[in-house]
Amino acid sequence: MISSMTGFAREAGTAGSLTWAWELKSVNGRNLDVRVRVPPGFDAVGEEARKQVSAALTRGAVQVGLTVQQVDARRTSVRINTDVLMSLAEAIRTLPPALPFQPATMDGLLQVRGVVEVDDSDDQDLGAQLQPDLVAAVSRAASALALARRQEGAALNEVLRGQLARMRELVGQVEDHPARTVDAIRARLAGQVQALMDGQASLDPARLYQEAVLLATRADVREELDRLKAHIDASAALLAEGGAIGRKLDFLAQEFGREASTLCAKANHVELSRIGLELRALVDQFREQAQNVE
Repeated sequence: MISSMTGFAREAGTAGSLTWAWELKSVNGRNLDVRVRVPPGFDAVGEEARKQVSAALTRGAVQVGLTVQQVDARRTSVRINTDVLMSLAEAIRTLPPALPFQPATMDGLLQVRGVVEVDDSDDQDLGAQLQPDLVAAVSRAASALALARRQEGAALNEVLRGQLARMRELVGQVEDHPARTVDAIRARLAGQVQALMDGQASLDPARLYQEAVLLATRADVREELDRLKAHIDASAALLAEGGAIGRKLDFLAQEFGREASTLCAKANHVELSRIGLELRALVDQFREQAQNVE
């Protein structure tokens, strides 16, 4: 079984006044690149998440995000530090009366750091207690992401196999095309030589035939067809093997492209050119899909 590099997974839950959620997203990547974002105070959980994802996947650009939100504001207590407030008020009374600004107001004093104290120790303690659950949840999310990528990989496998089957058909059409038979080549060369002789009587017939045979040899696509069939067989074997085969498939797709381009360049018949162009387009589609494989 092969896996795609595209997938999504989410795990969420609630503990006391806190609600949390892991979200894992992965897309194509040359290597495995895991980027983790967690709220302050959850760095240890973030490192564990990185380990879990790295163990579950081989390739891809993966974004791992943790959100933790407070849903019950009643657990947070607010206290005014009267000692600090009275000290500020006493300091203001000692100022000269003719200062060029408005006197201090209560709302302004409340904005001074240290006057209003928010006690969220309960939530901090709850966050620390929550860390084992978060670690277990990200482990489940990593497994779910790997499963989603395998499921997409199964569909991708069918697409790639269908493209290989079509490539095999096109290669067979080139092999069996009448324009590649010995008689057809001989007749075409004879016609070309005769046309040249009719236009220029001083040309050496033996020399013309030698040049024509040399051109026919250069235009032969037997080697390209053999290599294309070998690449098709190798790609089918990789798909049957499964696992992290994306790089190998991408390399074979590049080789497909070279052979298909050479076949198009050597085509000596309009129908062979048409088949070659279809093969080249199919190779491009195959490579695009192969680049999604882990």
